[in-house]
Amino acid sequence: FLWRPNATFAISRHYRRFDVFVEAEANKVAGKYENASIDRQVQFYQYHDGLTHYSRAKLPITSDVPEGCVIIREHIPITNLFTCLWFNEVDRFTSRDQLSFSTVRDKIMAKVDWSINMFLDCERRNFVIQAYHRDVLENMPPPSPPVVVIRRPNPPVSYKPPTKKNPRHGRDRRSGSRRHRKVVDNVVMNQILI
Repeated sequence: FLWRPNATFAISRHYRRFDVFVEAEANKVAGKYENASIDRQVQFYQYHDGLTHYSRAKLPITSDVPEGCVIIREHIPITNLFTCLWFNEVDRFTSRDQLSFSTVRDKIMAKVDWSINMFLDCERRNFVIQAYHRDVLENMPPPSPPVVVIRRPNPPVSYKPPTKKNPRHGRDRRSGSRRHRKVVDNVVMNQILI
């Protein structure tokens, strides 16, 4: 995530949204923070820092909204500066770090030659197990009730001594046996038919 794209900082893109304005509205709808605070933050970035909607003009940057559950970075002064400035924005406005990420990134990239790798969210899911967001959990179907298996103890087995096998090796010719009755019934049926 760092050496192949020649980056010193890597973070995954958001799985659904690329634009800070869209992310702000999604945060307000989900009730993740007070709406007035989110509006104040986005308006400040828009009018004082030049925040614009994401477009192809920002390429090679592929998104303005990260999925920040994992950050991979080289521990050098520029990445330390970025994380420090980013934390300051989170502390100054709302705890929704995705709203301040692109503003801090763009300020630093305008002043120094610095690259950042915003990799696909599916790549992040290959090595990170993440708990679900509240809005995802609220839309999930309720779990099915657990299946309870009650094991009853096996009844005690009484010991029976082995019985002596029939010495005629399966040829039961007793008059009451089924085989004898079947043969007799066939003989009677043949006599009736003749």
